[in-house]
Amino acid sequence: MNDTRRIIRQGVTDALPVFLPAVPFALVLGIAILESGILPALGWSSSALIYGGASQLTLLTLLGDGAAPGAAVTAALIVNARHLMYSAAMAPTFQQQPAWFRWAGSYFLIDQVFALTMLRINDEPQRFRAYYLGVGLTFWLLWLLFTAVALVAGPLLPQHWGLGFAVPVMFLGLLVIGIDRWPKAVAAAVAALVTWLAASLPHRSGLLLGALAGVLTGLLLERRR
Repeated sequence: MNDTRRIIRQGVTDALPVFLPAVPFALVLGIAILESGILPALGWSSSALIYGGASQLTLLTLLGDGAAPGAAVTAALIVNARHLMYSAAMAPTFQQQPAWFRWAGSYFLIDQVFALTMLRINDEPQRFRAYYLGVGLTFWLLWLLFTAVALVAGPLLPQHWGLGFAVPVMFLGLLVIGIDRWPKAVAAAVAALVTWLAASLPHRSGLLLGALAGVLTGLLLERRR
């Protein structure tokens, strides 16, 4: 029991600094909710229902711009499609876990949680589960808290602060954490190049193409090794 608590505390400790770049992202989301014309409480509820900052921002921004609900939902699903690849990478580890964790744990599988817990996939199942829950619950609670605060504090911040930088900075930080071998670096470079070339495609589908290109490149390089 003491070891489990120690691992949970370690998960919380590891999650806190990685969450910091998400704070201005939460403020951007709060402003987007207010500007979309959606009831603030309804917009905030997307933090729990969707629990994915990029897809939340995509959905709310498109709805605020007058896009058809079907098109907005489709775009949000495309942005979140990368989570399917996270699930595939985590599947062997999750298969060693009890049924309740496979259902509950998948809900917390966001970018930051994936980046941190992938470093622990070779731990014993109980130790992995404790660390995963420590990281996942920390991010979930902080995201709900800061998106709520953003609805109040966001409009009070000067526009020249340029909070839009938060999104690329956050994902860049996750990229640095995850790259520990040269095949991953090559896969990341290919994904970035394809995403840039496909940036003009509708509904941000270039993100999905870039992610798929990166995954395929990584798989091919790992097989050659």
